[in-house]
Amino acid sequence: MKKNKRDNLKKKDISNDICLKSGVSFSYASKFLEDTIEVLIAGLKKDRILKINKFGSFTILSKKERIGRNPKNNDLHEIKKRKIVSFKASSFLKQKVNQDEQIR
Repeated sequence: MKKNKRDNLKKKDISNDICLKSGVSFSYASKFLEDTIEVLIAGLKKDRILKINKFGSFTILSKKERIGRNPKNNDLHEIKKRKIVSFKASSFLKQKVNQDEQIR
């Protein structure tokens, strides 16, 4: 029996799509994507929130230190404080994602 494997979208795939749609070289599209991601991360670090019109918003949240439990053997251990990134999709993005399902 063959398992259904989910194919994740990779930067290489995005760069290839940019290359095909815009007619630029693959290396230029790849560099453009890398630079764009770096700019987005820098903006998120600086302001702790990043809003992209018609896409959604990324927010940095702080998690407190807490005690966690391994469910296999019930061992307790300390989970250190950390920052996480939360994403909330815009209503426009939600509408576009659900648009195909309404047609079927």
